[in-house]
Amino acid sequence: MRHPPVSIAQVPLVAVAHGSRDPRAAATVEDLLAAVRRGRPGLPVLTSYLDHSAPSPVQVLGGLSGRAVVLPLLLTAAYHSKIDIPGVLAEVHTRRPRLELRTAATLGPHPLLVAALERRLAEVGVAVGDPSTAVVLVAAGSSDPAANAVIARIARSWETRGWWAVRPAYASAARPTPAEAIAALYRAGAPRVAVASYFLAPGHFADKVRAEALAAGATVVSPVLGAAPEVADLVLYRHAEALTDVRAAAG
Repeated sequence: MRHPPVSIAQVPLVAVAHGSRDPRAAATVEDLLAAVRRGRPGLPVLTSYLDHSAPSPVQVLGGLSGRAVVLPLLLTAAYHSKIDIPGVLAEVHTRRPRLELRTAATLGPHPLLVAALERRLAEVGVAVGDPSTAVVLVAAGSSDPAANAVIARIARSWETRGWWAVRPAYASAARPTPAEAIAALYRAGAPRVAVASYFLAPGHFADKVRAEALAAGATVVSPVLGAAPEVADLVLYRHAEALTDVRAAAG
């Protein structure tokens, strides 16, 4: 991936993670951002959380001047990216009207995330595009139908890699559940079913999906995406994209 001009590489990246009561989640976010820093030495990379962990985006942005990129560490555009983060930016703008903010796109959808999913499946012994393996792509799920539709589109596109089939499933707020998707694939004749975890960090949903999927007969469940190299590259790409796309300007 080409590095952006030096001027772009010096604009602080303020990552906004969801936050979790599970300490593994924050540790995973820090591992990811450490990989981002290694990928672009000299880039100021700051961490913030919408909930459960500190510091908040308002606290982090309140200490900056000039300009910054607010980058949602979210895999789909849903409530947090459409409501919570704009609300944060409005509050910051009121307090710091001279601070120029750009809002990066959510991480997904992007081909690098599919590459990261394939990496994680390979780590548990699933060859990419194995025609004897059906895959259930499991995301957290959302009350926003558009966000769920994105997961379904990723599944349809990923199926062209040669898998027996790829089906979407959701840990909450939408159907099918992982267990329902696994059962449907076996009824359709799938020789084996692997579950691809479309989660950035460990926590309640990832643990729930793993337990329910294995109980439903899944052969393997991949680890969360975490600090996969492809995810770190995508964070850097979204940062540069925000600074070269006028649509990313905030306020």
